[in-house]
Amino acid sequence: MSDDLFGTAGTRTSDHYDASSIEVLEGLEPVRRRPGMYIGGTDERALHHLASEVLDNAMDEAVAGHATRIEVTLEAGNRLTIIDNGRGIPVDPHPKFPGKSALEVILTTLHSGGKFSDKAYATSGGLHGVGISVVNALSVDTEIEVARNRELFRQRFSRGLALGPLEKIGATPNRRGTSVAFTPDNAIFGELRFKPVRLHRLVRSKAYLFAGVEIRWKCDPALIMDETVPAEATFQFPGGLADHLREQLGARECATSAFFHGTQDFPDGMGRAEWAVAWPLWSDGSASWYCNTIPTPDGGTHEAGLRAALTRGLRTFGELVGQKKAKDIQTEDVMNGCELMLSVFIRDPQFQSQTKDRLTSPEAARYVEAALRDHFDHFLTSNMDRGKALLGHILERMDERLRRRAERETKRKTATSARKLRLPGKLTDCSSDDSEGTELFIVEGDSAGGSAKQARDRKTQAILPIRGKILNVASATSAKILANHEIADLILALGCGTRKDCNPDNLRYERVVIMTDADVDGAHIATLLMTFFFQEMPELVRRGHLYLAQPPLYRLVSGGKSAYAADDEAREALLAGEFKGKKVEVSRFKGLGEMNPQQLRETTMDPAKRAMIRITLPQEYEERAGVKDLVDRLMGTNPAHRFAFIQENAAQVEEDAIDA
Repeated sequence: MSDDLFGTAGTRTSDHYDASSIEVLEGLEPVRRRPGMYIGGTDERALHHLASEVLDNAMDEAVAGHATRIEVTLEAGNRLTIIDNGRGIPVDPHPKFPGKSALEVILTTLHSGGKFSDKAYATSGGLHGVGISVVNALSVDTEIEVARNRELFRQRFSRGLALGPLEKIGATPNRRGTSVAFTPDNAIFGELRFKPVRLHRLVRSKAYLFAGVEIRWKCDPALIMDETVPAEATFQFPGGLADHLREQLGARECATSAFFHGTQDFPDGMGRAEWAVAWPLWSDGSASWYCNTIPTPDGGTHEAGLRAALTRGLRTFGELVGQKKAKDIQTEDVMNGCELMLSVFIRDPQFQSQTKDRLTSPEAARYVEAALRDHFDHFLTSNMDRGKALLGHILERMDERLRRRAERETKRKTATSARKLRLPGKLTDCSSDDSEGTELFIVEGDSAGGSAKQARDRKTQAILPIRGKILNVASATSAKILANHEIADLILALGCGTRKDCNPDNLRYERVVIMTDADVDGAHIATLLMTFFFQEMPELVRRGHLYLAQPPLYRLVSGGKSAYAADDEAREALLAGEFKGKKVEVSRFKGLGEMNPQQLRETTMDPAKRAMIRITLPQEYEERAGVKDLVDRLMGTNPAHRFAFIQENAAQVEEDAIDA
């Protein structure tokens, strides 16, 4: 049986596959092989995640009541040191690992630590026992000092391995806690360096999250590039999140003079919540979510609990004051535009991943809603004027939301119903009744149109194929333009009228995309279409509704790897880059119709992967003269004008070609 039947011809390495082929990665080697599994990648965000892991351990000591002070110091050479005055990592021998201290086990073994149960910590940010060991694995030099029982101990590591045994340095009667100093490995992170502005922001936010801790910040002045970052600072905020929100609001006017903030313990000692919420009148807001001092930028179940508490509280207050419209308040009316901070402390929280971007503990929603609901009801009813002011503000937001939705639905449905029987037969429309997010692709040829129909998102993408080159409207009379079948279909599909009757508010789609072949004929057709929009629907272009798709010209395949190139230059760059030295099969697309639906979608139609150019009108369009003259010369009825333009600019083209 040939190898080609398995799709592996030319790529096989060996037929030998037995038990000896199975690798067993020991110690921290899995972390160095696959850092993305543990810190989400090797980019700048992942690098700073190392700092968060160490700082979170210090914060856990503070939240547990064992530390009152944390010091964070950034030095030259990308060296970061974090010190706390907590209990200190245990240094006595570990019962399961004879000859090793608990400190060495924690630093060199995944899934080791004191946070799997509530024996050492009631609540903590570290849950999986991988944080400090991952930092150690991805650092070229790690030094740990522990002051316990008035004695100082030290041990050094490199890339996850101990460089020697735990050393007893001597007596230290006035010191306690843990010091972690580490330098990230360039072999993992390349030339990336800690950014003082980012670390400073992280340190400051941690101080807000736990009012009982003092955090001292130091940074080598030579590393500071942002004048807002001090070389030294001390952070301690007795008011917690309320202080944070007050600082963030500044002088902005809000719907209520006092914002909603407070703290509440959960029942049965399961944790607590702290929150601060304000509704600025004239600015956008932001939301910050935390669990056990860990930022959860994607929110999660604690977010759901807060949303429910605020929304239901306002509906109930509206019913109390006889405002019937309040029953229609939605969460987005309450949340959009508000400044919000929520911090929860819960036992054994569950996160979506090791990077802890989203909290998934189901009980958090119930705890948070119950904790906030009574406080929010009291906030609204203890001062009825304040409650009515906030309710009025939210109802205005609700009215605005309903108005926008009604406009979108009316525009879409009116345009559709008015033309339902007269829409072009070859238009494959999308299913959405709302124009927002919808797209009309004007596609060159029936073959490409067939592929586009299969590649599209049926809900939001419509397809209108056109045959060949449409009429040049710059050299045609109005009667001839309206009589042209292709143009008539296009005008009907768009639904917004032309010239003085053009009203972009009636446009049936949010975006109109010209999608033609990546060759000379395709460029000519695209030019004719742009000329049509420029002359017949200029306001549509001015408002940014018109786009030009960028299909690739080449596909490069080597082994199981493929890539697309938009033009000759991009093709050569790929051949000289990621395909260098490899046997590459290069195929050229003669047209969109040669692409199968999957290729067309992933290169040209998928919003997450495609490239498009928005067509805009130059500033000169407002005066019209210069641009109109150029269009008339290039696209008008007199070929002599085109010839003259070519003669005038040919020398410049040659000169540019020589320079290139």
